[in-house]
Amino acid sequence: MNRIYAKTVCTMTELREPQKVFDRAGGEPVAIFKNSKIVGYLVPESMVQDDEPRHATMDEVMEAIRSRKAVNQPVLDYLKDK
Repeated sequence: MNRIYAKTVCTMTELREPQKVFDRAGGEPVAIFKNSKIVGYLVPESMVQDDEPRHATMDEVMEAIRSRKAVNQPVLDYLKDK
């Protein structure tokens, strides 16, 4: 059984009138079903981030690399000979 990540669900047939689906959802995401299977999600524009995506700074990247060194080093050692 798949997990549903929305409180409201609708069928493909109900999407013929999308405004009714949005009104019923009250500004929350809606899971879309077809033949009893989830085929997608309908997300209101208000839930989409307006800003540009945030990119990591070089300091954040270097810190992430340093914090993962114990995990990554065995792989790097293995790949040296390849």
